Amino acid sequence: MVSTQKRRSIEGELDRDRMEKTKKRKQEGRKLSALLKKSGAKLKRGSADPRVKRLVIDSRRVTPGSLFFALPGLRKDGNAFVDEALNRGAIGVVSNSPRKFGLSKAVFAQSDDPRLTLAKVARRFFRKPDKDLDLVGITGTNGKTTVAHLAKNFLSVDGAKTGCLGTVGYDLVERVLPSFRTTPEAHELCELLSQMRDFGCERALMEVSSHGVDQLRVAELRFKVGVFLNLTRDHLDYHGDMESYFAVKRKFINGEIGPPPKRLAINVDDEYGRRLASESREESVLTFGLSDDAALKATDVELAPNHSLFTLEYEGKRYLTRSPLIGKYNISNTLAALSTAILLGLDIEKCIASLETFKGIPGRMERVDQGQAFEVVVDYAHTGNALENALRMLKEITPGELKVVFGCGGDRDPGKRSEMTRAATSLADFSWATTDNPRSEAQEQIFDDMREGIVEGGEIDFVLDRRRAIELSLKSAQPGDCVLIAGKGHEPFQEFGDTVVPFDDRKVARELLDSIKLGERI
Repeated sequence: MVSTQKRRSIEGELDRDRMEKTKKRKQEGRKLSALLKKSGAKLKRGSADPRVKRLVIDSRRVTPGSLFFALPGLRKDGNAFVDEALNRGAIGVVSNSPRKFGLSKAVFAQSDDPRLTLAKVARRFFRKPDKDLDLVGITGTNGKTTVAHLAKNFLSVDGAKTGCLGTVGYDLVERVLPSFRTTPEAHELCELLSQMRDFGCERALMEVSSHGVDQLRVAELRFKVGVFLNLTRDHLDYHGDMESYFAVKRKFINGEIGPPPKRLAINVDDEYGRRLASESREESVLTFGLSDDAALKATDVELAPNHSLFTLEYEGKRYLTRSPLIGKYNISNTLAALSTAILLGLDIEKCIASLETFKGIPGRMERVDQGQAFEVVVDYAHTGNALENALRMLKEITPGELKVVFGCGGDRDPGKRSEMTRAATSLADFSWATTDNPRSEAQEQIFDDMREGIVEGGEIDFVLDRRRAIELSLKSAQPGDCVLIAGKGHEPFQEFGDTVVPFDDRKVARELLDSIKLGERI
């Protein structure tokens, strides 16, 4: 029998060998003709056999040997940057628009859908990394990050290396990279999955955003499991209405943008989840929820200030489950993660036992404890539904008053601003509305939209400076109270116009609480 130390040594050698081979392949590049085959792009100019060393969609990142994809965008069109890409050494361009190249010897390939071509080319360029991984995609408005982290915990109980890509970061097991978007662009995603493969990962989890589906970032990937959590108002500045938003989510589940996931885990407590379950092949779906007809369900639910207790029922068996995550919606998140583990053949009892050591998720109901006599919680809740769920849950376990600091993002769906204010002023004893990434929009306009949601009798102040709003909430708190600082969660910045400034709710709260202890004006 091989010892653990010996096994790790062997695995390390294999990982290093894989990475060396990958490095050599990158240096050599791939033939363009092989990459464009069945990609939807037709060669219009130049030789089909230059070697491509890199796939790029940002002209500023082009290096010699790059293939530049001129993608259409909401604000800018990639075709406007083709000349810059060529000047930087691109060996070819993929675009939906014919153009003149002058004296350049670059290759030009035309595609009716450059994004779909990018997805197909990227998968081929990185040698189909999804085929070597048990790939899980998690989609829904709320809870993706929590479910991804819980599922990573469960999928690792048998010792398998499991990577995780999402809002908080890109965990490749051997290293963790900061996240720049929930679902990376297709070429970035395939590169990250290929690195997981090279690091010896057997499984990979990823959050699948509606933008990621609509912009074909996950097109053509082979998912072993697809998970649907819920659908509530968000991103309507992009999608227009809820049915259009749902139609995009459905594309991931039913395979409109590539092969459908082999198995599905669907939340039937959600009305949109029920619709998806009814549309899917019954034998491929594992339903979950608190509903009586869910195949995997939670019963006998008990909620406490520092944990949740429930009975898990599945295939005639009952399992007592204690989770360190608080709130009913986190029971739903736990069921989603357990569904993923079941569909991949993991032992349920081992998964449940692993909850004892689960450390939680950054910026998701994260407590800030500097020894104060009241609770301070930082959470990412940035939709009306998420804020309502968070406040209802905290209200159940708070003996004193419940206070909330929240804001609404600029250049985003203005319709959800009144919904968030309605949730805050109807459930919290006092609210402070403040900034939350106003971007290019005037904060007073955002405040005006938010004021429309104030309920009769609701107490709320509008404070332009977020730090000051947090200060006021903490100064007002008495023993037994709870202060929820909502909207930003793990984010360490604020966006004002084109400027990004450091701002971390957790860090700011700690600093202010320490100042309170010292008796300073904070």
